[in-house]
Amino acid sequence: MNAIAWKKLQNGSDIRGVALDGIPDEPVNLTPEVVARIGQGFVTWLSEQQGKGCEELAIAIGRDSRLSGPDLMSHITTAIAALGVTVYDVGLASTPAMFTSTIAPPLQCDGAIMLTASHLPFNRNGCKFFTAQGGLNKPDITAILSLAEANDITPAPTPGEIHSTDFMATYAAQLVEMIRQGVNHPDHYDQPLHGLKIVVDAGNGGGGFYVSQVLQPLGADTTGSQFLDPDGMFPNHIPNPEDETAMAAICEAVTANQADFGIIFDTDVDRGAAVDATGRELNRNLLIALIAAIALREHPGSTVVTDSITSDGLTQFIEQDLGGKHHRFKRGYKNVINEAMRLNAAGEESWLAIETSGHGAMRENHWLDDGAYLVSKVLVELARARLADRTVTDLIATLQEPAESMEFRLKIKTDDFKTYGNEVIAALTAHAEAESDWAIAPKNYEGVRVTCTDAAESGWFLLRLSLHDPVIPLNVETNVAGGVAKIQARLLAFLQQFDALDLTPLQP
Repeated sequence: MNAIAWKKLQNGSDIRGVALDGIPDEPVNLTPEVVARIGQGFVTWLSEQQGKGCEELAIAIGRDSRLSGPDLMSHITTAIAALGVTVYDVGLASTPAMFTSTIAPPLQCDGAIMLTASHLPFNRNGCKFFTAQGGLNKPDITAILSLAEANDITPAPTPGEIHSTDFMATYAAQLVEMIRQGVNHPDHYDQPLHGLKIVVDAGNGGGGFYVSQVLQPLGADTTGSQFLDPDGMFPNHIPNPEDETAMAAICEAVTANQADFGIIFDTDVDRGAAVDATGRELNRNLLIALIAAIALREHPGSTVVTDSITSDGLTQFIEQDLGGKHHRFKRGYKNVINEAMRLNAAGEESWLAIETSGHGAMRENHWLDDGAYLVSKVLVELARARLADRTVTDLIATLQEPAESMEFRLKIKTDDFKTYGNEVIAALTAHAEAESDWAIAPKNYEGVRVTCTDAAESGWFLLRLSLHDPVIPLNVETNVAGGVAKIQARLLAFLQQFDALDLTPLQP
């Protein structure tokens, strides 16, 4: 245990590690014993934060479908109960449901833990932590890992009780009621999705509950739904709405079953994406536009916060077509959510914070990034559109989509990658300022974003430093065919001076 590099288990505001053997050069560092100590570190931290003794605390614990989940769950549950804490074992769960367990009856726990590594490979696992104030932030995770490493823990004279609970049913029932009230169907109030065929792809993660506990009680025909059974090997595709194979699978399911709508979730259901009746992806900028249209109809003139790589067409749609304000911020779902909360505290009304990855949070839902909640908001609109003899995508009919869009990930081959990466960004900034047909975008909070005004390029690019990895991602988007290649060639010529930058992805 002393050989564990505790700090390396931190991944921003989460904990991630290798929980199973099976992939070369990836030794296990998230053992059941390590997870047990992390759980006890969380209890110690929570006790200090809330000013309660451990025996006064109640904590809910859930997991996704990973193979390592049951063993890690058993160890962390026992370890936390050993401190006198009352533990609620939720079993297979979604990340949003675990947050909800801190605010909703009958549990209203002091804290919650979700064992998940989102869309990462089968050998990974991790922990996400919640209180009633939301997900923990980076400094909190650092503190919990320090407590776990110190291991200054005293077991209680009497262990706390462990209760198994089907909290997922409570969480699903909230979504059902939200959709019923939102649609307010004049003829089928209890089953407002009656007559709609909706297929779900859960990717063998934890999202299968949405079919049996949300859609079917609401009257939807879910014939054609796929990969609903939990399977930690993820045999069909990566459960990730950003994955091309995954999106192709749900698009095919929609068209093959002549469905009205398709839904896909990631492993722990904090992200989702959709497909319309024609088989078109409603993902990334399209999904943001759709949710923004709904949010701005409910809260006119408010601000939509997104990450840094959203399109210029989205900005035009939000500000000119919807009459809202687009605040483009940094990558990282916690960054986007925290920025929206900051704006509200400063007096600038914001109701939606959403990343192009699909992480989206709404003020009305406690700023929780909840894929099932966002999808449910869209389903309300789908049912209302059907009643009005229109389609849900009519809401985004005026959104201007780019002709081409690409992301290139350039690896940095030096240990001090952050310093080197920032030097590259600074040099490119100076270079772009000197180019007559390139202009630095105003109000940019991450890396360097450049508008390309030449008619053959007609677009923009963003070069930024990855949040955690020795990588500089480059996003390029243009409104003309061949525009990406032209911008790509100019950037390649400039970046060749940086020897520690792997430019292979930019090579034609």
